[in-house]
Amino acid sequence: MVQKSKPPVSASGPRRRGRPRAYEPGVALGRALDLFRKQGFAATSLDDLSEATGMNRPSLYGAFGDKREFYIKSYQRYREEARASMAEIFRQEMPVRQRLERIFASALNIYLSGDTGPRGCFTVVTAASEAVSDPEIRAMVLDGLTELDKAFASCFRRAKEKGELPDSAEPAVLAQVASATVHTIAIRSRAHVPRKELEAIVSGAIDVMVGTGAKN
Repeated sequence: MVQKSKPPVSASGPRRRGRPRAYEPGVALGRALDLFRKQGFAATSLDDLSEATGMNRPSLYGAFGDKREFYIKSYQRYREEARASMAEIFRQEMPVRQRLERIFASALNIYLSGDTGPRGCFTVVTAASEAVSDPEIRAMVLDGLTELDKAFASCFRRAKEKGELPDSAEPAVLAQVASATVHTIAIRSRAHVPRKELEAIVSGAIDVMVGTGAKN
């Protein structure tokens, strides 16, 4: 009986099964984020995601789960990036008016970005629609809104302690006004309102929040 010879084993060890991963998860997630942010959840198909990421459907499912899971991962990525872009401004010491001006300018830079036009805010424009029927996304949206309120409240409390605001100022209320201004410019930017008009809204809101006396 003739025995079949076994193929020689490579000096580098046994060969691994399966094809090597031909994509970068971070890049693919960023492209999906751009697409979801532009089109929303319902209008974005798996074929759209496949085309944007360069991955076929089985690869998409294997890496990110179904479309809903992919959407949630994209929204989490957006939250992380937005938080990182604002963190230093909230952390640094500066007059309250200057801080607010820089925060809103940074927000406008985010909202007005996009290869095909302004995309607005993922939370306000896109995720809020899904929050109506999806409890997990709703919890994420509420967490994002609360996080922004708390960050603004902290900056108004510091300003009050430094004497930049009157004793009658209520940081929590001012924080909600600041957050509402963020939401307003997010929606208007999505509607292609010119940046100059959005900056005028911001300037007026800051005057309401901190007064018109001390301008930088």
